[in-house]
Amino acid sequence: MANKRSWSATPPKKIKPTVPVSTQSILKEKADKLIDDVIKPQYVKPAPTNDDYNYIADINSKWYRNYFYFCAIYNCPSPNALSPSFETKFARMEYVADNKFNLAYMRHNEQWFEVFQDISMDECLKSIEENPVFTP
Repeated sequence: MANKRSWSATPPKKIKPTVPVSTQSILKEKADKLIDDVIKPQYVKPAPTNDDYNYIADINSKWYRNYFYFCAIYNCPSPNALSPSFETKFARMEYVADNKFNLAYMRHNEQWFEVFQDISMDECLKSIEENPVFTP
């Protein structure tokens, strides 16, 4: 029996915009201020006395390509832990154009869920501060 192959044209990949360096530095500065003033005091607590539970030790932010991530670093004090710490991303801002971002959070199934599209940097940061889905 002959092997049937079908060929079809695939649409070209959508080119992602390059994030201007000025936007990167402004967002990093504003996000770090939000993290230090609001998020860390709320979620980073002293290490628990029980060694069986992971806890948030730090929260930071970083750029990767045209995505800006909010990350939580968890410590694992248990002697049975696979590693002493791990990092999870809990919020993502995707640069789409001219100070506009798509805002998403990480769901329980390790998939990003986009909540807002084409909103400003300040609106994203306000949503991360106020909306409970963007918690570490």
